Amino acid sequence: MKRKHFLQTSAAVIGSTLLPSLSFATEEKKKPLRFAFLSDIHVKPGTIPETGMAKALNHIQKLTPKVDFIINGGDSIMDALAIDKANTEIQWNLFKSILQKENSLPVYHTIGNHDVWGWFIKENKPESDRLYGKVWVVETLQMKNRFYSYTKGNWKFIVLDSTQLNPSGGYIAKIDEEQLTWLEQELATTPANQFICIVSHIPILSICAGLFFDKTEANGDLKIQRNLMHTDFMQLKKIFIKYPNIKVCLSGHIHLQDELDYLGIKYYCNGAISGNWWKGSFQEFAPAYAVFELFDDGSSKRTMVKYE
Repeated sequence: MKRKHFLQTSAAVIGSTLLPSLSFATEEKKKPLRFAFLSDIHVKPGTIPETGMAKALNHIQKLTPKVDFIINGGDSIMDALAIDKANTEIQWNLFKSILQKENSLPVYHTIGNHDVWGWFIKENKPESDRLYGKVWVVETLQMKNRFYSYTKGNWKFIVLDSTQLNPSGGYIAKIDEEQLTWLEQELATTPANQFICIVSHIPILSICAGLFFDKTEANGDLKIQRNLMHTDFMQLKKIFIKYPNIKVCLSGHIHLQDELDYLGIKYYCNGAISGNWWKGSFQEFAPAYAVFELFDDGSSKRTMVKYE
């Protein structure tokens, strides 16, 4: 074979073997599922909370790249636990009005403890009223149920109701028996190749839950109160470990931010839109929301965004 012909043939072979690699290298990576998580809005009548909620929603609408939807992590209104019916109605009407005016994205809601009506009313407790407890928030936000699921791409979102009335007083962070049965069925019927994101108002697992108060027990122990993190965490952990497709757990409630990686699950606590209940930053955390990207390999990325 002549040298010239050999070189031409070799070049053609080498070039043909490179083509698939070049084509693959220029292939666009699949776009992640992108959404905003905002929690603890605590809206109430007043210039600061009203304009603050509107400003946060406007900020989300202008994000680049855009988000596909919003998850509301709960505590939409300032408080319904100890407030009479008239003032609770004022708060919900205000929340609905601002949301309708300032938002064009789909919103998936979560029940927060302050969204529950009447549990802490001491006199003339409205237990006989049809709207008592969680009925009001479920109907107002047009939720399918107080706990529910939905699918986005190859991700299933499971929304929990993490606030339960404590017989000995106050509320306790956990899921009830009815919800636990539903959760186990939901997990068991989810395809193994579909990733799962669990949403709860109160953190299922959080280091900040133990740092909410700047104090320790008399003996020096740190304390995580029953209303700051799921008291049934160990039970949930035993369930979660059976499903490696559970990749992400999202929460709000404590107005602080943390990010934990525990046994293959990323636990994110995502601050508060209201910060220190509309009085600036809470501890070191300014009013903010989170932008999440969930990828087709089960990984996730969070970016905290200050909207002010």
